[in-house]
Parts: sequence; C-alpha cells; structure tokens
Amino acid sequence: MKVIKVKDNVEGGKVAFENFKEALANGAKVIGLATGSTPETFYADITSSDLDLSGLTSINLDEYVGLDGSSDQSYRYFMQEHLFDAKPLKETFVPNGKAADLDAYVKEYDKIIDEHPIDWQVLGLGQNGHIGFNEPGTPIDITTHVVDLTESTIKANSRNFENESDVPRQAISMGIGSIMKSKQLVVMAWGAEKADAVKGMIEGPVIVDLPASILQTRDNVTVIIDEAAASKLTK
Repeated sequence: MKVIKVKDNVEGGKVAFENFKEALANGAKVIGLATGSTPETFYADITSSDLDLSGLTSINLDEYVGLDGSSDQSYRYFMQEHLFDAKPLKETFVPNGKAADLDAYVKEYDKIIDEHPIDWQVLGLGQNGHIGFNEPGTPIDITTHVVDLTESTIKANSRNFENESDVPRQAISMGIGSIMKSKQLVVMAWGAEKADAVKGMIEGPVIVDLPASILQTRDNVTVIIDEAAASKLTK
C-alpha cells in the first residue's frame, strides 16, 4: 500500500488523474469507477483534459435499489453528468437499480465483471470504512450483492436528497471479492470525518468490521488522502 498525503481534494484529484494517465499509458482498457463527492475533482480533471476515453470500458461499483438513470439521484445520472457526457467511453456498465429480479441481476453483473477484468479501480471511503456499499461485517470474498444500508451511510448520503427519508435503504454493490480482483486500486478520502476510517484502513487490523482494511493485504493499492483525513495516522 502506497500512501500519498495532499493538501486538499483539488490536489488529490490531480494526483489521481496522473495515476490514471499512467495506467492508460501502460495499457489499461477496463476501469472501475466510483460515485459520490470524493471523486468529483478527479472527474473534473479528466473532462477538462484532452484524454480520449473512447476505447475504454467502465464498470461502476454500485447503484441504489429503485433508481435508474432517469432519476437525478441515481449513480448512472451522476456518471453521465460528471464524466460520460463529456468523455464518451466504448462501453459503460452501471448496476440497474430497477432490475425486476435482483438475485438474478447480481449474477449477471458478476458475469460482466468476469468478462471485463478491471485494470484500474478508483474507490472512495465511507465514514464507517465501507468501500463500494460493502458495509461493516460484509464477507471479504462476496461478489456483487444487494446491501441493506446502515443508518450511518444513509445519514451521510442524505446530503444528496431533499429529505433523509428519501434515501433508498438498499443498494446493489460490487462485492469486496470483486473489487479485490482489480489489477490496480486507487482509494481517495477527504475530510476529518474520514480520519477514523483512514486510520483503520492503513494502521488497524484487517477485520470485517472495517471493510477497507482488507486493502492492506495488497501491494497494488495507492491511497490518496488530504491532511484532515490523515490527521489520526501515527506511522
């Protein structure tokens, strides 16, 4: 695990962008993408660049159950707004939150991942240590699955909804086992509210109660954190 400390999310986005460019130069063709406020500066750097993404395939981590691209709160909508409309890709896969049979659909999404091995995966970090929507207690070998969101995650995500009661209570998420198949992983975290999760991810024991701690077991992980998120690190 390589840890890079930056001043703020703007600098962090630029560091992630340079890492991404290097991955493309080294032949990456399938990229794993995340949503939420954390990667916004990274996506802004891509859309303002002259990078051509038309030969790439992307696979997103997750989507709320009950939402699809027609909802402005969906992750498909987020990706269109922040990346896809400005930089079209060859193929883009985002889970379908309105799939009629969720049990069957998660198996279909696993097949998509297996058929398109991820070369470079970007991740955010939840305040409770989740990656994707893999909440504390999630088995490390699980693949795509339907998640019951914790109250802390619902509260954290309520900033994107008019009322907390509007936040979906479930999501489809790429599993920890799926994420860990990626050839290269980049994790970003900003703000003091992420400091405990960052400390656990980097310095704590590898435990299922802090899903991101599993990343310690891999040497192909780059962690980009701002000063506030790094404030509780001791090493």
